[in-house]
Amino acid sequence: MTVLTPKFGMGASVLRVEDADFITGKGRYTDDISPESLLHGYVLRSPMANATFKITSAEAAKTAPGVHLVLTGADLGHLNDLKSPAMQRQPDGSRAPTRDIPILCRDHVRYVGDAIAFVVADSRALAQDAAEMIEVEFDDAEAVAATAGALDEGAPLVWPEAGSNRAFEYRLGDQAKADEAFSKASRFARIAFHNNRLVCNYMEPRAAIGEWRADEDRFVLTVGSQGVHSMRKIIAEQVFGLTSDKLRVVTPDVGGGFGPKTFVYREYPLVLDAAKRLGRPVKWTGDRGEHFLTDAQGRDNLVEAEMAMDDEGRFLGLRVKNVANLGAYLSQYGPFIPFIGATMSTGVYDIQALDVQIIGVYTNTCPVDAYRGAGRPEAAFLLEKLVDECAREMGLTPDEIRRRNFIPPDQFPYRTQTGRLYDVGEFAGHMEQAMERAGWAGFMERATESGRNGKLRGIGMATYIEACAFAGSEPAHVELQGDGSVLLLIGTQSNGQGHATAYAQFVAEKLDLPIEKIKVHQGDTDRLDNGGGTGGSRSIPLGGVSAARAGEDLAAKIRKIAADELEAAPADIELVEGSARIVGTDRSMDFAAIARAAKQPDDLKGMGEFVQDEATYPNGTHICEVEIDPETGRVEIVKYTIVDDFGATVNPVLLAGQVHGGVVQGAGQALTEDTVYGEDGQLITASFMDYAMPRADDFPSFSFETRNVPSTTNALGIKGAGEAGTIGATPAVMNAVTDALYRAYGIRHIEMPATPARIWEAIETARAK
Repeated sequence: MTVLTPKFGMGASVLRVEDADFITGKGRYTDDISPESLLHGYVLRSPMANATFKITSAEAAKTAPGVHLVLTGADLGHLNDLKSPAMQRQPDGSRAPTRDIPILCRDHVRYVGDAIAFVVADSRALAQDAAEMIEVEFDDAEAVAATAGALDEGAPLVWPEAGSNRAFEYRLGDQAKADEAFSKASRFARIAFHNNRLVCNYMEPRAAIGEWRADEDRFVLTVGSQGVHSMRKIIAEQVFGLTSDKLRVVTPDVGGGFGPKTFVYREYPLVLDAAKRLGRPVKWTGDRGEHFLTDAQGRDNLVEAEMAMDDEGRFLGLRVKNVANLGAYLSQYGPFIPFIGATMSTGVYDIQALDVQIIGVYTNTCPVDAYRGAGRPEAAFLLEKLVDECAREMGLTPDEIRRRNFIPPDQFPYRTQTGRLYDVGEFAGHMEQAMERAGWAGFMERATESGRNGKLRGIGMATYIEACAFAGSEPAHVELQGDGSVLLLIGTQSNGQGHATAYAQFVAEKLDLPIEKIKVHQGDTDRLDNGGGTGGSRSIPLGGVSAARAGEDLAAKIRKIAADELEAAPADIELVEGSARIVGTDRSMDFAAIARAAKQPDDLKGMGEFVQDEATYPNGTHICEVEIDPETGRVEIVKYTIVDDFGATVNPVLLAGQVHGGVVQGAGQALTEDTVYGEDGQLITASFMDYAMPRADDFPSFSFETRNVPSTTNALGIKGAGEAGTIGATPAVMNAVTDALYRAYGIRHIEMPATPARIWEAIETARAK
């Protein structure tokens, strides 16, 4: 039977409708917006990582040319600190105290880039010049920057009153059960590594415009975000102590988010407070250097893990210890990220005993929070690296050790040792399909050829699973407009994913309306009362289903209006290319005429809300093949194969873009990206001169396809895809690099990023032995 894909509906390869504006320079980002009488703000930041300070004079700054306002911590007693609501319970049932972010530091700075003063002037340059006139006396102290040294005896304390740099301890699993499993095991595998810290580096640095509308008695914040409603709630209620209706938040186009644009940063309350004081709009635009110093960073975990196995290589128990660096303060979701990662500790494997210990630590560094994948990439890397080590210990191939330990399809639904409920899964199926596509069986021939050319060749796989589209909903509202077009309102926020295209597909399918006639509007708290924002790959699994239901609701109302006008039964009305027609006749009305015929506004509105009770679980296999030049240590990815299970595909073009981008980010962590602080807390990799981003010519063309098993949790079978590429890529790349080094020199471990210098040094050390 041939299944026809609708021209614009779910499954169709519709090209992105939003790209024409972006590639012709018509995008409208926060920094493009300049309200009348606009002033500009600049933040004076600490050059010290750990110091008490005193502002001895700000008079020169206040009287500098073009300056309108200088704010310090002493001026902001009416603003509350930024607090994290994400602290989990410790083994004794308590929640550790939070360490909150002051809008401006009052007498102590705790990392390089900490905010000391805010200057507002006629231009950013004038504000910066004036900020440099502020006289500050620092009494600096020793800093602690490395995760490894944070808990050492005698380590400098980020928060001296706490008596330790320990932020919290979590425990997952069953320690006694894991101990019993290890006591019965006959074989073991152990690893220890650093999951390196990353800087997000979205294309558009953060910016914000604050306005005080006296005639409306409320603030307006224009800001690049991943969701306006959470911004409104935190800033209005938590920081200013106001009701949410006293703040309107607007988000225009957004040039990348990846997690860190979810969070409320200090500059947002600062521009609002300054705007009210001055009666004029105030804009702050960060530069790339500020991004490196102050935007929430990702990862940075020190991990030890061991697997207990029987004589056949079957997994009996898993132990993990994770020391997670949180930076100097708790960012919005910072304490939750290592926890949510740990809930995915057993991955795609049937592991019946688990003991995970997570220790959070403070350091004199930029706060750490969610970055694409938010804990799940860390969990997948840990497990897939360990599984490869298990294979080496057992003398098995990477695919065989996995095949023996996969959760079999007949065990679904499957409850993990951390309480996750997987609904469906066919893990061996996508692994074997990926192996076939990657030419796994012919690898040794290719490796021999590489050897003749003086190169080392390695192949690595990762079979991952993640949790996303968590329990909840994302309501969608549609309205038929007077010109026959349809407006969709939804509370997520596109920051590059292609929402204007994807959401329109769901509605187009229900109304049989050309996709260019459907406009998607996000990012304005005045247009929509609530929304969950974009993150955790939730937009399409939740919002897409709601959009489809909203389209169905509107379609029913259109049929009813048309039926009344055409003197027919609603069941006899079909929707065809923007018209309602009596089936089997030529009698019809276009949507514009239907809009005119409506008796009341609600007759032209549809609403849909899909409520999901459990997360969805995308999974898949990534296979990476590399060549390494042993004389230089340079790694070249020569082949990359992906077979993913996303449940259902909404748009193959958008999906491929999401996966390709995610793979590049994951491979970037594996091979090039690393955030390095000196012992004194100074950020050494503070620009692209020292922080190496992946480049287009670092990658071959990807081989990507899906092997979808529809989700039974989601109404349309969708599992989500936004973070998956990042989750599968890092372990696949590193397993390939390790495979090449192990085959040639017996090297079983190399830290990320696997730079040429690191690889060359490891090879030289192995040769010397």
